[in-house]
Formats: sequence, C-alpha cells, structure tokens
Amino acid sequence: MEEKGYRKFALTGSSARKLKRGSANLLAGRAALRKLLPLSTAEMEFSVPVDRLLRTGSMPLSVVAEDDRDREDYLRAFVTTYLAEEVRAEGLVRDLGGFSRFLQVAALAAGQAVNVSGTARDASVSRETARGYFDILADTLVGEWLPAYRPRAKVKEVAQPRFYWFDPGVLHSAAGGFDQPMPADWDGVLMEHFVLHELQTRIHYQGLKGSLGYWATPSGGEVDFVWWRGSAKVAIEVKASRSFRREFVSGIRSFEAGSSVKPRSFVVYRGDAELELDGTRVLPVETFVRRLHAGEIID
Repeated sequence: MEEKGYRKFALTGSSARKLKRGSANLLAGRAALRKLLPLSTAEMEFSVPVDRLLRTGSMPLSVVAEDDRDREDYLRAFVTTYLAEEVRAEGLVRDLGGFSRFLQVAALAAGQAVNVSGTARDASVSRETARGYFDILADTLVGEWLPAYRPRAKVKEVAQPRFYWFDPGVLHSAAGGFDQPMPADWDGVLMEHFVLHELQTRIHYQGLKGSLGYWATPSGGEVDFVWWRGSAKVAIEVKASRSFRREFVSGIRSFEAGSSVKPRSFVVYRGDAELELDGTRVLPVETFVRRLHAGEIID
C-alpha cells in the first residue's frame, strides 16, 4: 500500500483469525475496517419471504439456490466445511469431536446470556476449553458478542453479554434444525438473529454512529435490542408470534421507567396488523425491515 500507492485492494481466502491475531497490526493506520455481512433484505429488494430467511438465512448461495433441499444441503456443507477447513486444517482445536459437540450446544443457546460452565458441561469439555471455543467462533466471524446496555440508573441491569451467530440459516443448521424437531421457542431465536442482522447491515453499511446492545434486569425485565447515541435511544422487542399481546410491551415499559428521556420503541412480530400502544409502534417484520432500511427506525 505504501510503496505502490494502492488505495483499494481485497484479501480473499484469508483466515480472519490469523489476520486478527498475527497481521492486523501491519494495517493499523493504513486501512479502514469494513464488515461484509450476509445479504440484507434491502439488497434482495425485499423479494425473499421472511419465513424462508429465518430457516435458511441470507448467505448468497443459499438465497439463489433453486429449492429448500439445495439450501439445506448448502448450509449443512457450510457447517461441515467450517469444521474441516477453518478449524481442523488450521489446528485451532485438538479435539474436533469436542468442538463439534460444543458447536451444537452453543447453537441451541444462541441469543442467551452465556453460561460458559453450563455449555462446557453439556458439551463434555472443560470450562476453559469452552471459553476458548467461543473465542474461536468470534475470531472466525461465525458469531459475536452483543453487549448489555448499562446506563447510570437506579435499576440493577444484567451485565453479561449475549452471543449471536452471523446468519440464522447457519445457526439453524449447526443446531440440527434440518434434521430434528427444535425447542418450542426456536422460532423466536431465529427471529431475533434475523432482526439483529438487519440492524447490523443498516448500521454498518450506512456508517451510523451509536451503539447496539440489549437490556435486561435480574427480575426479568428485558428488551431484545437497544440502540443508543447520547440521550437518543431506540428499544426494539422481537416476537415470533403471529398475533399481538399486550404483554409484549412489558419489557419496553420497564426500560422506559428507568430512562430520563423516553425512547422510541417498537415491537416487531410476524402478524399483519400495524398498531400503536402508548407510543410504541407494533410492526409486522416485513414492514419493520422496509422502514429500517428507509432510515425511519435508526438514523
């Protein structure tokens, strides 16, 4: 870059983990960091049904596959190839079987506050090994930590971050969702991952300032996603239900009670009706993503 004066270039086929741990310092002050995420609904011109995106995600090859069987085969192969090439080929773990068990356990616990000891026990690995495995998932960009929103408030908030996968289709495959029945709340987990992905594409690609996290209290108050910048806040609750219930806004009301400035708030669900309840907009998920990418949710 310095000798030739190059201003644009691409690194392809490179290990994200090796770059981050071994060569990232060579780029400091010379290159800007940009994220390339799976396709957003805006990039797909809102042409793919959300119900399909929840199960098979928005990886480009999954989106253009001819039918669900091809999408499932691709996502199974993606998880298998990740295990074989990213992990085994680079010698990131000694026990591939233990890592494979961990991967499924971590997938089933996605979107929750991480209990490393419980994950380690369920995967039959040590606690330190499980912690290292989470680092591998983050370093190889398979997932990332979503921090807790912790203002200076009277309410004691939960501080532990939550772990989210980069694509709901990859998550569904890693959890075994194409082969086995999933827990009753699994649609909600996939829905949260889908909405988070759309929020991230909007924030990263538009260069929006601010921070994104979640809010929760030990007593059970919770808001799935909170974006904040200074005193401006947006609270977003995500539900997989196709009908609206008033209790969906209970977490938002608890969050508002501890805020000096009332946040803009939304409930995103899979129903068809648009509603407004004491200042909280209730939007079908298809409407929400269109308004999000039009700059009407976060700006």
